[in-house]
Amino acid sequence: MPFTYFIADLHLSADRPDITDCLMRFLEEDAINADALYVLGDLFEVWIGDDDVNPFNTAVAEAFKQVSQYCPIYFIHGNRDFAIRHNWLNKAGMTLLSEQEVVDLYGTPTLLTHGDELCTKDVAYQKFRKKSRGWWWPRLMLALPLWYRRRVARNGRAQSKANQQSLKPEIMDVTPSEVVDALEKWGVQRMIHGHTHRPKIHTLQANGKSATRIVLGDWYDQGSVLKVTPNEAMLQHHNFM
Repeated sequence: MPFTYFIADLHLSADRPDITDCLMRFLEEDAINADALYVLGDLFEVWIGDDDVNPFNTAVAEAFKQVSQYCPIYFIHGNRDFAIRHNWLNKAGMTLLSEQEVVDLYGTPTLLTHGDELCTKDVAYQKFRKKSRGWWWPRLMLALPLWYRRRVARNGRAQSKANQQSLKPEIMDVTPSEVVDALEKWGVQRMIHGHTHRPKIHTLQANGKSATRIVLGDWYDQGSVLKVTPNEAMLQHHNFM
């Protein structure tokens, strides 16, 4: 039976080889047989620019490139890797999609997104998101030396972790009305997203009828994968070894 895979929030880094090893096994043993693979953001823990070429992100690109010879791979920016550009994506054999993209999954129009734009109760983050997705801030940051960008990224992650500890869980989750608005804006009944690290298949009402919101899990403790066939959608887990 045909099937398509979705992953998000792997947060790859050289400090977590167990996550990278799990991804490599998934690519070699599973993804290579899929009709398509969608990566819905936060593939890396942090990304400071395509010019930060190193053995780690080069190896990840080569692994995806190998799979792309057999199935198409699509990518949507997350809040950690919004600075990824076409230089690295081309090396990885990935096609960049819009922040919100509707695709036809075996006859069912489905809205794909990373999901961070849906978490509108986190006002401070939304202000940063608007700035970081603008035209001037990314250009300014990418023009700075690599050593400075590394320091900015390190300080930013530390500040983000500190802020998250003080936020209530509902603030870090999606705003239900934003989900409905997005579904109705695009006229679809199914959404797939990541970002919140809360894997689950939700049912709701949108466009005057039943709708589905599928949330992908992260890869901090296990490889969370969504497998969609013409008949069903299944959240799966690939254990670390």
